[in-house]
Amino acid sequence: MSKRIYSCLHSVKVILVATIISLMFATGNVRAADTLTVDIFGPGQRKVNIILLPPQTLPEGKYKGAKDRDLPLPSEAGAFSQDIRKNLTFLPFLNSVPVGDILGGDPARGVKPGDVDLKPLRLSKVDLVLTTGWEVLPNGKKNLSIRVIGTFNGRTILGKRYSNVTEELLPLIADRYCSHLMMILTGRSGFFDSSIAFVRKNGKNKEIFTVNPQGRNLRQVSSLGGINLSPNWAPDGMKLVFTRLGSRQHLLCIWDKSTGKIDQKAFAGNTVIGPTFLPDGNLAATLTLNGDSDIFLINGSYKPKRALAKSWAIEVSPDFDKTASKMVFTSGRFGNPHIFMLDMASGQVDRVTRKGKYNTNPTISPDGRFVAFSRQTPLGHRIFVHDMNSGSERQLTFGPGNDEDPAFGPDGYFLAFSSSRAGEYKIYLTTRHGDAAMMVPTGVGIATAPAWGKATKS
Repeated sequence: MSKRIYSCLHSVKVILVATIISLMFATGNVRAADTLTVDIFGPGQRKVNIILLPPQTLPEGKYKGAKDRDLPLPSEAGAFSQDIRKNLTFLPFLNSVPVGDILGGDPARGVKPGDVDLKPLRLSKVDLVLTTGWEVLPNGKKNLSIRVIGTFNGRTILGKRYSNVTEELLPLIADRYCSHLMMILTGRSGFFDSSIAFVRKNGKNKEIFTVNPQGRNLRQVSSLGGINLSPNWAPDGMKLVFTRLGSRQHLLCIWDKSTGKIDQKAFAGNTVIGPTFLPDGNLAATLTLNGDSDIFLINGSYKPKRALAKSWAIEVSPDFDKTASKMVFTSGRFGNPHIFMLDMASGQVDRVTRKGKYNTNPTISPDGRFVAFSRQTPLGHRIFVHDMNSGSERQLTFGPGNDEDPAFGPDGYFLAFSSSRAGEYKIYLTTRHGDAAMMVPTGVGIATAPAWGKATKS
C-alpha cells in the first residue's frame, strides 16, 4: 500500500481475449546430463552466454534441382527473431552475444547441430546457440523450427517445430518457446505465462489494466470512472479483485475474466482497502466494521468471517504465500508502519522489519521464504527483501525517484514494482537478487500498483 493511501486511511481512521492456439510441434530429445542449469534461487546466478544466429531456410525450402539455392525467407522471419531477442532480454541470467563478435561471422550452414561450426563459438565463450529455420510450402503455409544447441557438447537442448505459422502467432510462439527454455535452464517457468494487473491514470480517473510482463496484450479491465485501486489476482488467474473509491463509500469489485463483468460489493463501515485472494477463493481486506481499520477474512459469499489482524492501529496490505499458511501485512501498532507476518494456523504474529521508520507494501514469495516491501529512506522509497530463514535483509532498488508497490511473480524470482525513476510512475521488473530494472510498456499515463498473476486461456 502506498504512502498516499496509508496516510489517507490514517486521516479518516478508517484482450483482448487470448486466442486458443492449436500448434503441432515436435520436441527434441533433452537429457538432463547434457543440459546447462542455472540456479536462479541460489546466492548467485550463473551468467549464460547465448547467441541468436540469423534465420535460415530449411532443406525443404530449397529450389528443386538447385541444391545450394535457398528460397527467400518469409517476411515473418525477421519479426520472429526480434520477438525472441526481446523475450530473452528479460532473463537476466542470459547474456546475448552479437554475431559480429564471432571470428568469421555467422558459423552456420543450417539449423541442426551438425550444421553449426561450434569452434569459434567456444572460443568466444558462447554457451548456447539458438537457430531458426523456415519452410514455405507450395500452398503458402509456413513451418518454423527452433533449436537451442549447447556448444559444450553440440547437442540440441530444446528443439520445437511449429506448423501453419502466421504473423499473428509469432509473439505467442516466442513466449511459449522461451517458457520451455527457462524451464529447462532453471527448473522454473511462469514469467512468459503470466499477466500483470496495474492501475493506470486516465485523466482524472484511475482504471485497472492488465498486460504481459513483456508489454504485450495490454487490456483495460475497468471503465468505472473515479478512482480504482489495489488490484489482485485470484490464484487461477480467472478473477481480479480491486477497490473502487465511491463518492460515499469504498466498494469491493470483482472482475470475472470469462464474462468481463464486474461485481461490486459494499460493506458496513464503508471502507475496503487492499483486497487479496486466498487459494481457497476466500478474500482478505481491510474493513472498518467497528471503527478500526482491521484485516478481515471474507468468505466466497462476500461476508466478513473474522479478523485476521486486529489492533488499535491501522492494519493493511495483506498478502499470502501459495498455501495461505502465512500472511504478511502492514501495521502501525508500534507507532510507525512496519511489516508483520501472521501464522494462519497458530495465530502467532511476528515482526518482520525493525529498521527504518516507514515500511509498507509487503509481498511474500510463493514459498513463504522471502518478504519484499517498500522502505522510506533519506533518498526516497526503495524496495528491500527480507529472508525469513536467515533474518537477513538487503536493498534491491536504488532509484532515482521512488520505488514502491513490490509484487512477487508466480515463480518467486521476479518482482514487479512501480517507480518514478524516469519522471512519472511506471511499472518495472527486477529479481530478488536486485538485477537491473526493466520497464514494462503500459501505454500512456501513470502506472502503479502491479499485481502479478497466472495467465489463462479464455
